[in-house]
Amino acid sequence: MGISLDGLASGLDTTALISSVMQVEAIPQTLLKSRSQDLQSMVSALQGLNSKVAALATQATAAAKPGALDLYAATTSSDKVTATTTAAAKATSIDFQVTKLAQTQVTVTPKLNAVTGWPYTTMTINSGGTDYTIAPLTSNLDDVVASVNAAGAGVTASKVAVGAGEYRIQFTATKSGAAGAFTITDPGTAYMDVKAAQDAELTLWPGTGIAQVIQSSTNTFTDLLPGVSVTAKEVTTAPATLTVARDDAAITKQAADLVAGVNGIFSYVAARTAVTSTTNTGGTSTNAGIFVGNSAVRSVNQSILSAASRPVGSPATSPSEIGISITKTGTMEFDEKKFSAALAADPAGTAAKVQEIATRVAAAATTASDKYDGTLTQKITGQQSEVRDLANRIGDWDTRLESRKATLQRTYSGLEVALSNMKAQQSWLTAQLGGLSSGSSSA
Repeated sequence: MGISLDGLASGLDTTALISSVMQVEAIPQTLLKSRSQDLQSMVSALQGLNSKVAALATQATAAAKPGALDLYAATTSSDKVTATTTAAAKATSIDFQVTKLAQTQVTVTPKLNAVTGWPYTTMTINSGGTDYTIAPLTSNLDDVVASVNAAGAGVTASKVAVGAGEYRIQFTATKSGAAGAFTITDPGTAYMDVKAAQDAELTLWPGTGIAQVIQSSTNTFTDLLPGVSVTAKEVTTAPATLTVARDDAAITKQAADLVAGVNGIFSYVAARTAVTSTTNTGGTSTNAGIFVGNSAVRSVNQSILSAASRPVGSPATSPSEIGISITKTGTMEFDEKKFSAALAADPAGTAAKVQEIATRVAAAATTASDKYDGTLTQKITGQQSEVRDLANRIGDWDTRLESRKATLQRTYSGLEVALSNMKAQQSWLTAQLGGLSSGSSSA
């Protein structure tokens, strides 16, 4: 509970007086708080920049790896077959024909009455050369389905309604192709195959004397060629051609993405370095971006710009020869048409130049953002330490100011008490003098 001193004897607003004194006393702490807020804003901005630079380092490092721009795409002459590639793909072509699609075995029982139910207490499923005896089974069809599904026999069961009170149980292999084939043994029960287990078949070099049939348990033929897989959607009635060629669109995108990543750093720095002016009724105010005058940020920005714009190749040429150039505003520009023309004229040389740029950018970005000794990382660490130091000093000032306030309250309280005593003495003396004066008049 606070002490109220106002007007005890002096009539002064001592609370306001103490508050004014404390505001003056707190000026050093207020300056520390302002400095701490400025530092925290700087730390936040530097962390944002560091995250972007680290992401650029990762992106550029990936683009600089051997073969990163050795990209190929696969196409087929038939819309009934699709093809995909990995980094292992190389330029080539091959003729083929899809003669069969993979099938998953589906087998059903004759009609079963819901009341009569399953007529046997066991069944044997042979899957993958292994017998699975499923027992005990009750006559309840739901129990039969649950028992099959819990057996791990490579087969799932479902109850299918086929009429009033009548059902069939459908058994479906969990694997497609011949590897998923199964048989069910039950005395006197005739099971019917709706679909037989079947591998997909693809004929290479069809119509020639060296035609070769290959099979797959699924409709995908993985690594039909190194790094190339094909997936059949339908049987082809005529031979088709699979073609693997350099993927210029993907290579161009990688180069464009690298330039965009570099420009992302420049944009972030520029937005926080700009000086803005605001005009209002009170006049014009100028605000400088948080990175203005920050030598560490300027150094990082310049090192990345230099890495991206320096000459490349041997003999050295400007990156602008392949469509990567520096603008008047200090950012990078990517000319897709010029890059595509350079790539068509010299695929290996153009890719090598992009990778040289990527290698330099990765090195510059890593130097700045390394989590242990990156220049930005160290700058952030140092300023975080300063923020902690300021927090301790601000805390010390809290204690100091609280002590000072308590001293002022005691001082003014003592003054009020002294004034009150003096007033009481004054009143007593006045009364005594008044009494003496009255006595003299009577005599």
